[in-house]
Amino acid sequence: MYQPHSETSLPWHRRLAGRILAVIGVGILAPCTSLLAEQSETASGPPHARHWTFDSSAPGTLPSSYVVGTLFDGRPAGEWKILITDRARSASQVLAQVQPRGTDQTHKLLLLDGTASTNIDLEVSYLAVAGKADFGGGLVWHAVDDRNYYLLRASLIEQKIRLYRVVKGVPQVVKQIDRPLPATGWHTLRIVHRGCEINAMYDAAVLFRACDTTIANGRIGLLTKADAITYFDDLSLRLLE
Repeated sequence: MYQPHSETSLPWHRRLAGRILAVIGVGILAPCTSLLAEQSETASGPPHARHWTFDSSAPGTLPSSYVVGTLFDGRPAGEWKILITDRARSASQVLAQVQPRGTDQTHKLLLLDGTASTNIDLEVSYLAVAGKADFGGGLVWHAVDDRNYYLLRASLIEQKIRLYRVVKGVPQVVKQIDRPLPATGWHTLRIVHRGCEINAMYDAAVLFRACDTTIANGRIGLLTKADAITYFDDLSLRLLE
């Protein structure tokens, strides 16, 4: 019966050659394997992209990175919280502004720490729940603080969508459009801001383009006005080159 040779049964020069080849093989293959793994890992995920569904946070609370602005009298700018609701756009939770009081000039603002950016593709879905003075929601970006930022806001009361720059707490209209806005259901606000160019979209339809360089960089956030109660879901941020 055939029996394979053990290493010790081979001549010394064949054993030496085998060991040299083994060492050379390790030196060649190990870097190649490491490089392929690194390339695969780099290509596996979307770069510079973040998405918030608000489903992993405890209901009735706010994560510590969510910063509620202040009104001019020092009070918190609204009552923001994570809610469980069967009206959520995805899964079971939303980020909501639920304070039902406020004047026409009350801006209830929430900012997200760790999101400072310049060139961005930013989107959020909102559900207008209640409100008499205002009924809708807004998307904030390039927020230096709660007094200086850009804002895209949809108002179902006015049937308008406006792009604002807010400087030292004073809103200045950059562009606006009259548009029939449905009073029910989830709707999407989206901004693509690169350089000076700002493209505004509503439910995937392009609304208008504008150019403004007043505020170059800052955090993203969400906003309601006056007495509007609004739910937000599926917030996404993609950094552009």
